[in-house]
Amino acid sequence: MSLIIQPNLTDPDGSYAALIAAHEGLSESQSHALNARLVLILMNQIGDAATIAEALQLARETGAK
Repeated sequence: MSLIIQPNLTDPDGSYAALIAAHEGLSESQSHALNARLVLILMNQIGDAATIAEALQLARETGAK
């Protein structure tokens, strides 16, 4: 697996707080739409289809546990 799966954020607490703050005041559907847009932006940043496929598979596997 080529993905970084160990913690790699320089400020994990700040990053989490920023994510939560971005959702403040949004309805559930608006939050889902924000998450979808964020995922697409980050996928574009990654750019590589194989890496994206690997990340999607990992997210699905870890979410099923």
